[in-house]
Amino acid sequence: MLVTLIAAARSSSLLDARFDDERPLDAAGWQALEHAIPMLLPLAAAELRYCSPTPCSRQTGDALGLAPLVQLALRDCDMGRWRGMTLQEVTRREPQAVDVWLADPRSAPHGGESLLAFVSRVGAWLDTRPVEGEGLVVAVTEPAVIRAAMLYALKAPPASYWRTEVHPLSVVSLSGCRGRWTLRLG
Repeated sequence: MLVTLIAAARSSSLLDARFDDERPLDAAGWQALEHAIPMLLPLAAAELRYCSPTPCSRQTGDALGLAPLVQLALRDCDMGRWRGMTLQEVTRREPQAVDVWLADPRSAPHGGESLLAFVSRVGAWLDTRPVEGEGLVVAVTEPAVIRAAMLYALKAPPASYWRTEVHPLSVVSLSGCRGRWTLRLG
């Protein structure tokens, strides 16, 4: 099975990125999406098409002609009381909590999900896709979810999460099946 993950078009500038961002696509996101549609349109032939519940993921999926089904398991990491704030705002208010969160993948000082719980949730979603053999699955989701999926697939150490960048409209494919995934580039 091949699972192709598409990072949603942007909903804000990098400096204004917020935890659990629920904003729709911004003008730059729509413009980038218009340019990417010809390249990504063939993915609409996938047998199963999903998206996270955020407005930007749904809008990206719809613009690509996917008519995706919303999957709660593809939502971004639950950031608890930090939801809606930027990293800069949280760092000003709770600098020690941010340090703990970045250093310990089991911690959740914000009251939400730890990094390890987040990666496990995304991995469980991957492992339960109902396509056999050479089937194709496509999902539009937040960059953080794609980072978690790559970490899970590669069985990489948790610190690798912080050293991985996924830009809007990036495409990452994973091939394999339950517990045996391979990152496929190109």
